[in-house]
Amino acid sequence: MEIEKSISIVIPAYNEAERIGPTIKTINDYFSQKTRSFEILVIDDGSEDNTSDVVLDSAKRIESVKLLGSSINEGKGSSVRKGMINAAHDLILLSDADLSTPIEEFEKLFPWIQDGYDIAIGSRGMKESEIILRQPWYREMMGKTFNLLVRMLIDNDFKDTQCGFKLFRHEVAKRIFEASKINGFAFDVEVLFIAKKMGYRAKEVPIRWIDSPRSKVNILRDPLRMFLDLLRIKIKRYA
Repeated sequence: MEIEKSISIVIPAYNEAERIGPTIKTINDYFSQKTRSFEILVIDDGSEDNTSDVVLDSAKRIESVKLLGSSINEGKGSSVRKGMINAAHDLILLSDADLSTPIEEFEKLFPWIQDGYDIAIGSRGMKESEIILRQPWYREMMGKTFNLLVRMLIDNDFKDTQCGFKLFRHEVAKRIFEASKINGFAFDVEVLFIAKKMGYRAKEVPIRWIDSPRSKVNILRDPLRMFLDLLRIKIKRYA
């Protein structure tokens, strides 16, 4: 499948020195065969390892690679926002650094953009989703509980808001992320909430997913922060 549109791939990264090099190569190899114009935009969120050095080394060999960085750890939402606002191309794909969703799953999202949707989101929660390696039971339970809270507190019909694989039209992503405020892991919920408020159409798409054992979500600290962020989303007025 050759793609006429240009694509930005946004990858938030925190302490990903071991994985980011192979991830960049995999993504570059894939999109080199799909489109003539693309960029891989890695946002280093104040990593304590040499993530930035690995990205810069990749950029010497792969011209599509660009690095944005922060001197402090601000959160995944903040990193994604920086990437989306600085992305240059027609379409913007959000991908996690661990490639839990294989990059080839882009081909399941792209047709929905072609069909007129503004956003296509990968989902692990649909019956057609293919989970190759599941999360530990306690993380699955945490995810299901969070999804339940999202449905209770937020006007949201999606079965999985948190999968880190989402495709946006360029102008849609810019407008949504310029209005977003959440810096933590609940940013996905806010983004989809803003999209609905702004009248954009989002399609949930079942994808193939493989759990990464090195999740950055702290099961003791982050659930409370995410719950508080849900309350902020519920009471905040978005333009």
